[in-house]
Amino acid sequence: MSEKESDKLGFWSIVLLAINAIIGSGIFLTPGSVVQQAGSKALLVYLIAAIFASILAISFAAAAKYVTKSGAAYAYSKAAFGEKVGFYMGILRYFSASVAWGVMAVGVIRSTISIFGGNSEDFWAVTIGFIILMAAITVINLFGQKVVKYVMNLATIGKLAALVLIIVAGVVLLIVSGASSHLNEVDSITQNGHRIVPTLTTTGFVMAIVSAFYAFTGFESVASGSDDMKNPEKNLPRAIPLAILVIAIVYIGVVAVAMILDPKALMTTTQVVAIAAIFQNEVLRDVILVGALVSMFGINVASSFNAPRILEAMARENQMSKSLTKRTKNNFPIRTFFISVILAILIPMAFQYNMTNLITLSAMVRFLGFIVVPIAVIRFFQGKGVEKDIILKADKNVWTDVVFPVLSIILVIFLLIEYNWKAQFGILNAQGQFIGLNWYAIAMMVFGFILLPLIMSLIARRERKNEN
Repeated sequence: MSEKESDKLGFWSIVLLAINAIIGSGIFLTPGSVVQQAGSKALLVYLIAAIFASILAISFAAAAKYVTKSGAAYAYSKAAFGEKVGFYMGILRYFSASVAWGVMAVGVIRSTISIFGGNSEDFWAVTIGFIILMAAITVINLFGQKVVKYVMNLATIGKLAALVLIIVAGVVLLIVSGASSHLNEVDSITQNGHRIVPTLTTTGFVMAIVSAFYAFTGFESVASGSDDMKNPEKNLPRAIPLAILVIAIVYIGVVAVAMILDPKALMTTTQVVAIAAIFQNEVLRDVILVGALVSMFGINVASSFNAPRILEAMARENQMSKSLTKRTKNNFPIRTFFISVILAILIPMAFQYNMTNLITLSAMVRFLGFIVVPIAVIRFFQGKGVEKDIILKADKNVWTDVVFPVLSIILVIFLLIEYNWKAQFGILNAQGQFIGLNWYAIAMMVFGFILLPLIMSLIARRERKNEN
């Protein structure tokens, strides 16, 4: 085996890479809203979300064996359908990364405010926190990649420590208190005389799955580094689902402990990290909050590193303005960074920093890619594609290259049909009745799906015209 080959990631390294990429802010942010929406069915919701993520992950892994060029959804779409579709998917992926960054930034800011006893619901307090956070992240990036890697490693330790502490402390409390499982009673818990969990409908169940699914996102980026892996065509389709299975066990364990210990606190707390509210001990609660905070801050730093480079990568392939490749003396992509910062701030502001809506939006923005990539895999399997020079003649497999992609497409379409669009882009009163449109949210989606790609396309076209 050559030295170069020995340096590549093996099967278990890919599994660990996937676990690290997927476990982020989701498990700290989603349990409260998922249990509130699904009640006693919350554990089933997380299981279904994990299965859904595994099916999609296999499609992405299958695409990686045909196109090993980095870029994930952008590279696969471009190879299968050409530059125009690739360009649009690249911009959408960039917008998606900015949305995800914004979600995690809100989580850090609101958690920090609540830890210090402030009002985490105050719009202007969160906005000021946003500015301070982005300034801190800018400074970290200016120091270079070594500092960025150090912060991300610290975040990995923080999130794993917090999750282990939740499960261990929860189990110890269950044994000491002798608490027994009454998961079915979660549906009947009331607040101010009203049931917290609404009557479960298909739409409500789907919304809960989409919220839980956010906790599993990140798998789509694992395959983008396939050229640095050993036998990616064999290892990726096995490693990523295994990683999701391990994560699902951890997530279900965390949520089960929370639902048995104090489900009412989980559903009614104003804390962003709802999972911490189940513990009465202030020291234990604060340790979990700090661990979650360290984790989310580290993921913010990772997002600040990754999101700008998506736009920069497109510029390097002449699909964007060359001016976006400009870097400082310290190798910092300053222009794409500040464009990303603006998006990461404006998107949460448009949704009034509502975590449930932002989490759902972050998952939904990815869904177009979750349709396009499976279709691309089917095209590769059929020997079709536009950029034939970069599409490899990989070993074909009907299950991973056709069956799972078709399942992925069906699942995504079903979720989109049953999705509660009114709740996402409408204004609801205290009784959950629709009273008007959220024009800020609608404007942001129009910007992300239509105006941003159009503006970037016009700028790139003008620059190419000037060069000619």
